[in-house]
Formats: sequence, structure tokens, C-alpha cells
Amino acid sequence: MLDRLLHPLVRRLDQAHHGHTLRVMDGMERHAFLMADLLIAQRRAQPELTPRDWEFRVCSQWGQDGIIQYLLHHVPIAHRTFVEFGVQNYRESSTRFLLMHDNWSGLIIDGDADAIADIQRESYYWQHDLAALNAFITRENINELIAKKFTGDLGLLVVDIDGNDYWVWEAIDVVRPRIVICEYNSVLGPDLAVTVPYRPDFTREAAHHSNLYFGASLSALHHLALRKGYAFVGCNSHGNDAFFVRADIAHDVPAVALDDGYIESQFRESRDAQGRLTHLAGRARFDAIAHLEVFDLADGKVRPLREAKPL
Repeated sequence: MLDRLLHPLVRRLDQAHHGHTLRVMDGMERHAFLMADLLIAQRRAQPELTPRDWEFRVCSQWGQDGIIQYLLHHVPIAHRTFVEFGVQNYRESSTRFLLMHDNWSGLIIDGDADAIADIQRESYYWQHDLAALNAFITRENINELIAKKFTGDLGLLVVDIDGNDYWVWEAIDVVRPRIVICEYNSVLGPDLAVTVPYRPDFTREAAHHSNLYFGASLSALHHLALRKGYAFVGCNSHGNDAFFVRADIAHDVPAVALDDGYIESQFRESRDAQGRLTHLAGRARFDAIAHLEVFDLADGKVRPLREAKPL
């Protein structure tokens, strides 16, 4: 009897607390947007600043918000549109600031159905032109998925799936992004042009317990970018995202040499076979996966990482 009486009260209290939390978060985010406006105005008045000098985060995890604003200040954008995949719940992403602050239109894709459902319940989902798709991305389906929302010229593409990033970006031809952000795995080093071999069902968690075996090296992405007609313009200071601008419109953004642009990440996210963090750093991270196979762009063959050679 007491439970039946108390349950509605507890539910109302939970709802009230949730509503209060959302209002507080909304207020904090609006304040962060105002601060970002001040930063953007200040940095536009300093033309000598580099993309990394522009780094700041409001909705992004690693400073991508600021670097994107730098690029938008220097790159002509015909269509204020974006595609981002691997967004999880979209709370920390490279494009939500563009959506909410600059009113861009976008498509986001993630393999977690619950995360996509949560996104579709958020207020920004109806307040802006955003499509959210639930799909496990492969190089076979990526063009069909993107074409549900966009074809042709695109403002920004963000590739971040912790796995087949190289292969999926290579396959994309239904859109021609002006700016591309692609995650790279700095554990693979600055010199080797390697990526995990393509498997449609690749997941980082299942591939190896270390959590370090995924994605592509910066050199591999740089090689792919040149082949697709993009200039490399640098990495973020955390050493996980590389930025590229379509070469035909990159006149006002200085290209960066691969050796100068590479940043080694300091993440210590390695795990043992039981899933416990081991906090490997530096060369120890490479050694933990050196026996695993990679696709080596130097000769197009699959071999253990330790046997790969620079291009």
C-alpha cells in the first residue's frame, strides 16, 4: 500500500529533478555559446593564429569546435551541411556546435539504436534540420546511407568509427566534402602508412583486448587524402583528429607537411585481457599490438604491424 502511494510521488520528484538538471545544463550551454562568440571574434582579429591556436570546445571532445571555426573563416562554404558518423549520444561531437550555433543542416549516423533514439528526443532535434540514422557503417553501405540526406557538394564530413575509417572514407563518392575530419590512431606511429585490414564487422572492442588496435595511421590517411584531392592542414593538439581541405578551395589555408603536422596522443586507454586499464604510454602501446596484422600501403599487403615499412 505504502509503495503504491509513494511511487507516483517519487516519479514526480525524479521528473522535477531531471527537468531542473536539463534547465541548468541548457543555461550552461548558452553561456558557453556566448563565450565561444567572444573567442571567435578575438581570433578572427589575429590572422597569424594557426588552426591549433583556435582550439576550443563547447560541444566537441577535443577542441574540434574551434578548429572548425578557423576553417570556416578561411574556406568558402557553398552549402552549410555536414555528415558525421560514430556520434554515440551526440553530446560530445564535432558537429553539434555547427548545428546549434551556426544553424547548419546535418546527418548523423551511429550503430547504437538507443543512442539514436535518445538524440531524436532532444530539443535540438526538432529545432534544427538534423537527421539521425541507426546503422552499422561499412564501405558497402555508406554511400546509400549518406544519400538519404545529401548528395554532391557538402560542407563538412567527420569520420570517426574507431575501425574501418580509412576504408569507409575511401569508399565515399556520393558527396564531395569541402572539409574532412578523420580520426587517426597515433599509436601506429608517424611513419607507417597502415590501417586495420577491412572487415565489414570490425569493432574495436572485439578486435583486440588492448583497445589500441583500430583505425589508420596519419600517414595512411594523408596518402588517401592526396589521392582524393585534399590538402592536409594539421591535427588537433590531442593527437587524434586530422583535418583536410579540398585542394581546389584550400588557397587560404596553409598545407602542412606530414612530419610537421603529426601529433602523438597521450591517451592511456589500454586494457588487459580482463578489461582493466593498464595505462600503457609511448612505445609500449605500439609493442602491445605489434604482432597484429595491418594493411600496409607501401606494397598493398597484409603483414604484422612490426614488419610494416614506411612509404
